[in-house]
Amino acid sequence: MKLERDVIVIGAGPSGAISSALLKQRGWNVLVLEGQRFPRFSIGESLLTHCLDFVDEAGMMPAVERAGFQFKNGAAFVRGDEYGDFDFSDKFTKGRDSTFQVQRAAFDKVLADEAEKQGVEIRYETRVTAVDNSGAKPRVRAVDAKGVEYEVEGKFLLDASGFGRVLPKLLDLETPSKFPVRNAVFTHVADGAAPDAFDRNKIQVIVHPGHRDVWFWLIPFANGRCSLGCVARKEFFDTYPAQLEERLKKLVSEEPFLTRVLANATWDTPARELTGYAANVKSMHGKGFALLGNAAEFLDPVFSSGVTIAMRSASMAAGLLDRQLRGETVDWTNDFEIPLRKGVDTFRAYVKAWYDGRFQDIMFAKTQPPGIRAMICSILAGYAWDQSNPFVAEPERRLDMVAKLCAA
Repeated sequence: MKLERDVIVIGAGPSGAISSALLKQRGWNVLVLEGQRFPRFSIGESLLTHCLDFVDEAGMMPAVERAGFQFKNGAAFVRGDEYGDFDFSDKFTKGRDSTFQVQRAAFDKVLADEAEKQGVEIRYETRVTAVDNSGAKPRVRAVDAKGVEYEVEGKFLLDASGFGRVLPKLLDLETPSKFPVRNAVFTHVADGAAPDAFDRNKIQVIVHPGHRDVWFWLIPFANGRCSLGCVARKEFFDTYPAQLEERLKKLVSEEPFLTRVLANATWDTPARELTGYAANVKSMHGKGFALLGNAAEFLDPVFSSGVTIAMRSASMAAGLLDRQLRGETVDWTNDFEIPLRKGVDTFRAYVKAWYDGRFQDIMFAKTQPPGIRAMICSILAGYAWDQSNPFVAEPERRLDMVAKLCAA
């Protein structure tokens, strides 16, 4: 059996739902092939405000607002008895002042359902097993839940498969990340915290008291639950219990803030592990295809940049692809990959500064140079492509400069 569509999208997560909806709105026949059945578990639960710009562009904001997700207005950082936070209303770049913290199973289903309502065809529990882009049109081989195999030919292929990284694996595009190999252990808990135990409107990023390159996330949801995770190198985790829940409990017991906040928590969800998550590719595009979000590159969860990068890449790709399908000549390197990587590289500089200690020195400094907080806050809100922001235009130099001033 052979099908023909204008565009084939691999994956129905945020980048797949956004890109397919935007292309459908422009009149193209889009088929999304999703390997799992929604709702399904995923992390990346603390959205940045810039995410909602693309949700709005795709016409999905009313549905997201109706879903009752946890309001988020910033980010908080904890290191021992030191505490600092950012409020998204105090930022350099114009944009939204709030966003949501979401259980991704529900959030991703809302977006996918909205794409379907707009006319996008989504086939769940369908795996892409082979890709051939040697001809005039790319073709994929797919297998559904019943084992039925078929071929789909399209004018273009977008890979929105996230950590599944379908095209990088099938087309030998993967290349090692320059980041050290780190793992994440995480779960969901019923936190049982008192209303005033911590600020539920902000993600909490907590530094391990004995290891400044080991950190926890605590992401509150609207239903009295939290996402809880710890990020560290494998060698560090190897010194803790092999059973993941016991490992995470032991780590939490070593951190005073989490010990207090989660004193009455119910651990009712099996812990999971993501190993060696940092990834990169030789190129974000090729003959007849482009890679979106995590399918192209994933940095690190510390600044929650993954979904923002995914959605921005989806919006950019949809606009370019629409022009290409209408007969225009499109330069995917100069109009997609290079500008997308500028923001990714901004986030990269901040991730690097987090682990080498410079960002922590700035965050927990008793005094900070005037105006600096607003510029950094814009990046934490997701506006990492705003070249008018000096901390976007020159992230490494500016971070170095301010870290030295704060340490003086």
